[in-house]
Amino acid sequence: MKDERLSPFPSAGTDRSTADHVPDTPQTRAPAYRLAFADDEFLCRDELRPVRLQLELLKPQLALDEEQIEGTIVMFGGARIPEPAKKSTARTETLADLSKYYDEARKFAQLMTERSDGRNNVIVTGGGPGVMEAGNRGAIDAGGKSIGLNIVLPHEQAPNEYVTPELCFNFHYFAIRKMHFLMRAQAICVFPGGFGTLDEMFESLTLIQTGRMECVPFLLFGRSFWEKIINWYALADAGTISADDLELFRFVETAEEAIEVIDGWGDCAPRDVIPGR
Repeated sequence: MKDERLSPFPSAGTDRSTADHVPDTPQTRAPAYRLAFADDEFLCRDELRPVRLQLELLKPQLALDEEQIEGTIVMFGGARIPEPAKKSTARTETLADLSKYYDEARKFAQLMTERSDGRNNVIVTGGGPGVMEAGNRGAIDAGGKSIGLNIVLPHEQAPNEYVTPELCFNFHYFAIRKMHFLMRAQAICVFPGGFGTLDEMFESLTLIQTGRMECVPFLLFGRSFWEKIINWYALADAGTISADDLELFRFVETAEEAIEVIDGWGDCAPRDVIPGR
């Protein structure tokens, strides 16, 4: 990150370097003597959670600002969906059949990146395998950059190889990661997936439904998948959502269809009332 200081005082980095070379004494070896911002044990205390939340929000924000990224195309989708060339490795026949959406995600990301000026229409994914990999890969196909928002999980993992390295972030807090997914969203595209995809989809829809977020183009790839696992019309018939809420998203099948829907989406102002309440 850039360091354009206008202060006459030494920087935090300078003092940290100086502190690393103080005389070795019982006093300087004591944890209490460590600079607070350079003390990992201190920063990981439960009492420092508010500070960690702030840091995790701020670090990607500064990096994205420095890259002048203003608007993103959000891509959610299953980590277990393989590319078609590897669909024989899929755990189930259904996953193998869903591999076609890997190609559609890759093509869609390529088409959107070709439209991008480097500031808007920048692809952002969770940075993992499956549909996420396809999104970042499509951006590479178009010669562009893309963002990956990874998160620490109990099992060993690494970001997919197609994320732009300087735009590859790692999170501890799911909540802050979700904020970064949506803070710059110009469109949200959801491909078939599991619990994580459903969580991201419903949280995003809830923000739009309640007027907490602008009504950005919201696309669900794969009507048959989504209508099989969620009875959308039963929710409306029961009155737990409004029939108008079913207009917050559109089903699409292909990358080209998705582009057409985004282009014709229309008014995206936040709701000022919640239908049915």
